[in-house]
Amino acid sequence: MNQPSFSLIIPVHNEAVRLPQALKLLSELCSSDNRSYEIIVVENASSDATLQIAQDWLAQLKIHKVLVLKEPGKGKAIRAGMLAASGAQRVMLDADLSMSADQIPALLEALDKGADIAIASREAAGAQRVGEPLIRHLIGRVFNYLVRFLVLPGIQDTQCGFKAFTAQAAQEVFTRQSLDGWCFDVEILAIARRLGYKVQEVPITWAYYPGSKVRIWRDSWLMLRDLLKIRKNLHTGVYDQAKV
Repeated sequence: MNQPSFSLIIPVHNEAVRLPQALKLLSELCSSDNRSYEIIVVENASSDATLQIAQDWLAQLKIHKVLVLKEPGKGKAIRAGMLAASGAQRVMLDADLSMSADQIPALLEALDKGADIAIASREAAGAQRVGEPLIRHLIGRVFNYLVRFLVLPGIQDTQCGFKAFTAQAAQEVFTRQSLDGWCFDVEILAIARRLGYKVQEVPITWAYYPGSKVRIWRDSWLMLRDLLKIRKNLHTGVYDQAKV
């Protein structure tokens, strides 16, 4: 089988409500594209009907995978999906499609033009946020200030869940990733920069949807802890060798 042009990787944990619509929109987008593709759903220890829905939907497609993990952790799910993917370009995305599916080609275009990694940005010039509560936005900006100060100067938005990688960058980055919690986004970008890959922010329109699994106050402290761990790992050369 020829290598797909791109892979779409969707981590899901208790997404029985949102997943059918997401898969419908993604399959429509891919069907209208002349390039070959695959969709990979990483079922991440759900307790609802997420797995059955994923299997039923993807059974209709010629190129698909459903990976089943027994333990939760978004970072773990993304890593599994990226390393199982076959696409020359590999896109991670959230099941809520807070960035609409029709913006995915902009990420792929950035790779076509020379970026190794293209990240959807809610802060780059021309980006728009829709419906986000003010307190959530303010906490996010404080966190990003810490990210830039401690680990990644110059990157305005590390936490949007839509990112695209060349196959080479994905292989090199995700075999070094170690964090499974919300700070894994920062870690993979820190690893990419450490390895000399070009990271480009792509402005998007992003819509807030209630139901986020981030628990702002508790998770903020955990993310600060992980930021300090990433900073230490960078200084001690932990990311210089692949782990898997």
